[in-house]
Amino acid sequence: MEIKNIKTLGDLKKAGYQSKSIKDELRDNLIEKIKNKSTVFEGIHGYENTVIPELERAILSRHNINLLGLRGQAKTRLARLMLNLLDEYIPLVEGSEINDDPFQPLSRYAIELIKDKGDNTPISWLHRSERFAEKLATPDVTVADIIGDVDPIKAANLKLSYADDRVLHYGMIPRANRCIFVINELPDLQARIQVALFNILQEGDIQIRGFKLRLNLDMQFVFTANPEDYTNRGSIVTPLKDRIGSQILTHYPTDIETAKIITAQEAKSDPRQKESNHVPELAKDLLEQIVFEARESDFIDEKSGVSARLSITAFENLLSTAELRALKAGEEHTTIRLSDFLGIIPAITGKVELVYEGEQEGAAQVAYNLIGEAVKSLFPEFFPKIEKLKKESEESPYDDIVSWFFNNRDGFELLDDLRDKEYKVLLDAVSPLDDLLGAHQPKLSKQESYFVKEFVLWALVEYKLLSKYRFTEGIQFKDPYGSFISGL
Repeated sequence: MEIKNIKTLGDLKKAGYQSKSIKDELRDNLIEKIKNKSTVFEGIHGYENTVIPELERAILSRHNINLLGLRGQAKTRLARLMLNLLDEYIPLVEGSEINDDPFQPLSRYAIELIKDKGDNTPISWLHRSERFAEKLATPDVTVADIIGDVDPIKAANLKLSYADDRVLHYGMIPRANRCIFVINELPDLQARIQVALFNILQEGDIQIRGFKLRLNLDMQFVFTANPEDYTNRGSIVTPLKDRIGSQILTHYPTDIETAKIITAQEAKSDPRQKESNHVPELAKDLLEQIVFEARESDFIDEKSGVSARLSITAFENLLSTAELRALKAGEEHTTIRLSDFLGIIPAITGKVELVYEGEQEGAAQVAYNLIGEAVKSLFPEFFPKIEKLKKESEESPYDDIVSWFFNNRDGFELLDDLRDKEYKVLLDAVSPLDDLLGAHQPKLSKQESYFVKEFVLWALVEYKLLSKYRFTEGIQFKDPYGSFISGL
């Protein structure tokens, strides 16, 4: 259908246009996409077998939807992607405040215009990108904001009494007629405001002041809610929950590979950063593991959740830490080091809610410990496991490394601002590390080997085979008993 040639109601009738409700649009276009094996929700990862099938079922059932989940679980993103399931253009009565369907007008303005002009009623077209309205449910939202109210200025200008329905000012919901309407953080909406939604969801009409209105609005509602809100700030009133067709539970990525894809997709780093900084694959794994450790940590409030935004901002900070180090050293290219991970601590501290024990420990210390925990968790995937107990006669692949540090009584210091050349010389000096990597990671590139060497040292610290001291300018690694013995 050539929409630019359809400018009146008569043209629309001649073209054979059939009105369709928004829920039918979503349903029909979803069916079409599934038949064509097209990706429905582009850029959403980790939900392929859980959330997305449930969302598709809700759309096929023509349900209003509540997406329930912790922060940073792509709830709003999913709602916005539903736009792609709408028809590209829909006709409306030109000048209508509430996007009146020319074949099923609702407002007094549209009804009288069609009555007056008939087939000559002007028609305009609304693109799907404009069929999305969103309201963050803050405690100050009023019924007037979302439903509407009497407008005294309109009454004065038009010289109308308050008994005339032309004095009404429509709120956000009527103005979003034939659109997807999202209310974010629904529990934060005051109970009396939630009550105002009852009729819209079930009976399809709205009530403004004392006016008897039956505006059978055609809308797709999507609500987002955080379970944490149910106890902290508010709750969804029971009759409203009863009127929402499908409640879909979202979740965090369940594996590192999915989390890495999300981080790579969402991180907004300067292209020059990516060119000048080489990020070893292990560093990417470690970054995601830190987030997984945070979600399991006893110091962090599990009910509050750890957002996917943590790994995204941490990755941006990691690149910036390496970039800053390279700039100060006058180097154009560098490789991420494990010591650069100390630069992600500010990205962690603001994004986790600590329990009492965590508050006692301190946010920065909790974040620092998470890096160590992540190293410890990943280590057995790349190298032989270090047992807590072993026989005295039993040899370990790490004995030579520990002996090297035992003999090197002065300690081994990795300063934060070391140039790449000096950094590599220092790590190469620990020759048993080369033997370990040669035995267990023979395919490792030279460029990535230095990160892995540092990773081994951190792991040995976590397993109490070495000790580590953080000072202002860097990190010192030592044999845990060497200093004690030398003092005897």
